[in-house]
Amino acid sequence: MSVRIENLVTSGTFSLDGGTWDVDNNVWIVGNDEECVIIDSPHDAAAIINQVKGRKVLAILQTHAHNDHIGAAREVADAVGAPIYLNPEDLVLWEQVYPDARPDRELANGDVFEVAGVTLRAIHTPGHSPGSTCFYLESEGTVFTGDTLFNGGPGATGRSYSDYPTIVASIREKLLTLPAGTVVRTGHGDNTTIGAEREALARPAH
Repeated sequence: MSVRIENLVTSGTFSLDGGTWDVDNNVWIVGNDEECVIIDSPHDAAAIINQVKGRKVLAILQTHAHNDHIGAAREVADAVGAPIYLNPEDLVLWEQVYPDARPDRELANGDVFEVAGVTLRAIHTPGHSPGSTCFYLESEGTVFTGDTLFNGGPGATGRSYSDYPTIVASIREKLLTLPAGTVVRTGHGDNTTIGAEREALARPAH
């Protein structure tokens, strides 16, 4: 049974540094009819739980801990019986949402997750947040980039715990080195490719 990639869009708000914005978030589910992993858990626990439809959820993989990506994490984890993975460098952000509950497991660069006969590999890409992590699914030619790399360039770095030079270095050194045809599946908005973003970053700034 071949692996498939499902996309669920949930809507809610993102809050940090005293501001709040309306956002639509991508939830990515990688698996088959038997088992899956969930990448990010924003806003709407019921919608995410309904999407996995009774499959065995092996892990909830968090690309980072901004509230719009983890807001449903504990509720989903409790409902499906799966551990939440997060890079510990993002605990400062996690604790703003869940002051009394830590993620279940620490996520580190190079960690691998087996699901439905394929392997996801964690790539630590700090910049948007200290612990931001992408997940590379080499067999399917795709990478899940959270808010590190979007269709059109790097994720935002204008708020606390983010840094523009760091995110650019992460993208150049860890993502743009992937094959050009690799499909980039983002935390918000449309897909792109590594090749397209490599070209965009190579252009001189105006």
